[in-house]
Amino acid sequence: MESRLKKHYENHARPKLREEFSFENPHQVPGVEKVVVNVGVGSASKDQKYLDSVVEELGLITGQKPLVNRARKSISNFGLREGMPVGVSVTLRKDKMWHFLDRLISTAVPRVRDFRGLNTKSFDGRGNYTMGVREQIIFPEINYDRVNKIHGMDITVVTTTNKDDEAFALLRELGFPFRGQVPEQIGATGA
Repeated sequence: MESRLKKHYENHARPKLREEFSFENPHQVPGVEKVVVNVGVGSASKDQKYLDSVVEELGLITGQKPLVNRARKSISNFGLREGMPVGVSVTLRKDKMWHFLDRLISTAVPRVRDFRGLNTKSFDGRGNYTMGVREQIIFPEINYDRVNKIHGMDITVVTTTNKDDEAFALLRELGFPFRGQVPEQIGATGA
């Protein structure tokens, strides 16, 4: 089943972006390429149950089996040995990506305590947006009673454009609740 956010993108956001930036070619209109959800689990080497719970929760949130990221080399100052688990991540594409973004924007983000809007300065200069979530319990898929430990995650939205102002316009049209107005550095990068 096609996501309602994808329908909104095709029917409303794409034409509006094409008009706003005066794109001649329809392939120039920015789109969302993928969404990467990443959880750092530094203490997982000492607690296997914690790692298992993070993997299970991230699987519930994204609807896809997470990948356990392991240390590539040993760093003695951090107490890190090669092969130890350091993170859990999921890369979402196509329909799963659209469904996840729809749930993120319409359900999860409004449940954030003291929410005042997403930061507009979290673009990386190449058209990608990263937001941090402090608690996994904002997602309705997580049963609060079964949570062992509260953890955060980073959610990166990778777009097809390399300009921050175009990516900002795309995410704004998709319904991302940004705080305030367009910052000057975003408005100046697309010229």
